[in-house]
This record gives sequence, C-alpha cells and structure tokens, in this order.
Amino acid sequence: MNLPNKLTLSRIFMIPVFIVLLSVPFEWGSWDIGSAQLPVAHFVAAIIFIIAAATDWVDGYYARKYNLVTNLGKFMDPLADKLLVSAALILLIEMGLAPAWVVIIIISREFAVTGLRLVAAGEGIVLAAGQMGKLKTATQMVAIAVLLLHNFPFSFIDFPFGTMMLYIALFFTVVSGVDYFVKNWHVMRDSK
Repeated sequence: MNLPNKLTLSRIFMIPVFIVLLSVPFEWGSWDIGSAQLPVAHFVAAIIFIIAAATDWVDGYYARKYNLVTNLGKFMDPLADKLLVSAALILLIEMGLAPAWVVIIIISREFAVTGLRLVAAGEGIVLAAGQMGKLKTATQMVAIAVLLLHNFPFSFIDFPFGTMMLYIALFFTVVSGVDYFVKNWHVMRDSK
C-alpha cells in the first residue's frame, strides 16, 4: 500500500476519535470567544477534523506528483471524505449548529454519487472526483471546521461565517451532484 492510500486510511481511523470527542461529555472547560463559548473538547475535535481534512489534500497531491494514483485510492479517497463529512454534519445537528434539512441534502447527494460509483464499478469503470466535487469538498470542510470552532474567529465580530459557508457548501454540493450525474449518465444508461 502506497503513502497516499495510507494517508486516506489514517483519515478513516481519525473519525472514531473525532466522534468520541464530540459525543462524550468531557469536562475540560471552555473558552470565551466573543459572543460564544468554545468547549475545549470541541476545539480538540476541530483540530482532528482539520488534520483529517488536510490529509485529503496531501494524499491527492502526493499521488498525482509521484504518479501513485491507484484504483483503490480513487475509491477510498472520496469514501473517506464522505464518512468524515457525514459524521461531522450529523454531530453538528446534535450540537444545534447545523440545520437538519441542509445535512439531509448533503448526505443524500453523497449516497447518490456513491451509488453511481458502485454501478460504474460493477461495469469495471472507476469514476474519479472532478473539479466541482473538489470545490464541494473544500467548502464543506471549511464550513464544518468553522462551525466546530463555534464560528471562531468570526464570533468576535458576531458574523455568522460558519453558517454562511454551510449554505455555500450546500450550493456546491447540489451543483456538483447534478454535474457528476450529467457527465456520467452513460454509466447508468449503459449498465446491464
């Protein structure tokens, strides 16, 4: 297994740690951050999320630069992103920081694209993520990171940057999903 695939797997292994930090009521205190409170456990979870999200960029860059792109990587990398983003968004609902309807649309798009990838895989075709999908992932990661940090540093000026980024991510999620299906409709049409 090459380094980019190991980085992708490390992202998957960070998810349970991230979930525990946000699900277990650790009494580590909190910080005043302008108009909000940031629990230390949420800060640590956000750092883990940011590190996990960064491995997405590093593994892709390294795989392309050193020609280490594999079918396993093309499959596992978007799956790792979906697992990380889905876990984070569901926890943000529980924390009262994200509306459920937005999360439902985002996760539904992820299931739909994964379904298309599975149909393609059954036909021996591997569908890699396109540029729109990468933009979608980037906006989702920024939105989630800021929301996990309870809108820090924007909480000092009382500007809802995290919420704004979540709606921007929703826009790119829908647009990239439509784009992905339009570009790969032949897979569904020609499947046996």
